[in-house]
Amino acid sequence: MLQEQYPDCAELIRAYHVRWSEMIAGDIPGTVGILRALHAAGTPLYALTNWSHETFPIAEQRFDFLILFRGIVVSGSERLVKPDPAIYRLLVERFGLDTPRCALIDDNPTNAAAASGLGMHAIHFTSPDALAGELRALGFPDHPCCY
Repeated sequence: MLQEQYPDCAELIRAYHVRWSEMIAGDIPGTVGILRALHAAGTPLYALTNWSHETFPIAEQRFDFLILFRGIVVSGSERLVKPDPAIYRLLVERFGLDTPRCALIDDNPTNAAAASGLGMHAIHFTSPDALAGELRALGFPDHPCCY
């Protein structure tokens, strides 16, 4: 346990866990609208996240849109992290996905590149408008009310 390793910082370590939810700013305006539009169109949605096992349940309570995903792979629960190709393979195998038909969206260009290297269409997220354009170019339904 970190508090035992670093007793001088024990209170700060404890505060990180106890007050973790206060450190999350929230969703990125526009992105949840895109997610909801894709879900409404019947797009199968899955998530691959580098969240910790301990804090992901807090995120699930706070962000109701997470229920829109058919499945979620949480790196902290799997002891794998993006961009390790093993975590992408785990997502594909666990949910029976067809890699060439997958579009992975990630705000980290290294993570997007790793997905691309496995044959997925990777989208490096930079803004909701850019994401909407990329999705339209891939043939996903256009929902102007939501993007």
